[in-house]
Parts: sequence; C-alpha cells; structure tokens
Amino acid sequence: MSAAVPSPVPWGRFTQDPRRPESSRLRASDRDRAVVLDVLGDGYADGRLAKDEFDERAERTAAAKTLGELPDLIGDLVPVSAMRPPDDLTLATPDDLHRQAVEAWESHRRRALAGLFGGASLICWIIWIATSFGDGGFDPHFPWPIFVMMGAGMRAMHVLTHKQEIVAEEQRRLARKQREAIESRHREP
Repeated sequence: MSAAVPSPVPWGRFTQDPRRPESSRLRASDRDRAVVLDVLGDGYADGRLAKDEFDERAERTAAAKTLGELPDLIGDLVPVSAMRPPDDLTLATPDDLHRQAVEAWESHRRRALAGLFGGASLICWIIWIATSFGDGGFDPHFPWPIFVMMGAGMRAMHVLTHKQEIVAEEQRRLARKQREAIESRHREP
C-alpha cells in the first residue's frame, strides 16, 4: 500500500459496526480483531504509527473482549465515514440505499405524470385538434386521445398509490446490486 493512501473505511468489515451503541457491548470475534490489526498494519506501513504505538495497540486489540473497545484503537487512522463518490454502491449505507430508492420512486412519479399531462398525451391532443378542423370549421369528433391519457393515468395512479412497495422493491434491488459489487471486489486480485 502506498504511503499517501489512508486505510479504507473498515467499519463494514466488522461482524457488527463497533461504533454503534447496540453493538459495542457484544463480544469481539477473531475476525473483528483481524480488521483492527489490518488497519494498524497499514498505519504502521504508511508511517502513521511508530513501532511502539503499533505494538501497544496490537496488544490492546488482542486483549479486547467487546466490539466497543476496538474503535478507539483505529479512530485516528481511518475516517468515520467513507469519502466516496456518491455513486459508489459498495460503500453505501442502508440509509443511502433507502434515499436512492426514494429518489428512484420520485423519478418514476415525474415520468408517470409527464406521460399523463405531457409527451404522448399532448401530441395526441394536438393531432386530434388539428384533424378536427375541416371545411366547415372546427368539427370535433370522438376525443380518442382520452384513451392515451387513461393508460398514462393508470400508470400514474399505480406509481402514486404504491410508493412504499416501489421504494421497498428498489431498495432490495440496490442491496442485491451492492452485494454483487462487493463480491466482485473480493474476487479481484
């Protein structure tokens, strides 16, 4: 690892996030201790920890009984949260996934309403009006664009009345996509 690159945010690699109050009293596993030792090793290799600091923290890591004892050992070596581009799904928190799912629903809602009141519906009404003019002036015939609006209206009603289901499904889709991205990163050399 290069000396200029800080350790990546390790919080998601623990069995439970040790910073959370409900997790802090849980017993630490060997895997949890290994995460801390990895961060300490990176800090030592990068020159951010002196040998004696590394040794002292490594001993405290080995002696740690609960998850709550671990964050202080690496808190000055890693950021509290990921400094990431907003589109990096592998580092997204459950709150990030929920926010993205709500944003997706809002986009569906805008498209559904645009379909009802704009786009194809508007073009159909313009065609209907234009074809309703003849030699005798304006002679409206059956308003067939209403069928286009009814179809778009049913879609809009579905999107508006099923917000929770649409958001939940999108959140599940994003979580599945996140798992696949994380798994593919773990397979990389």
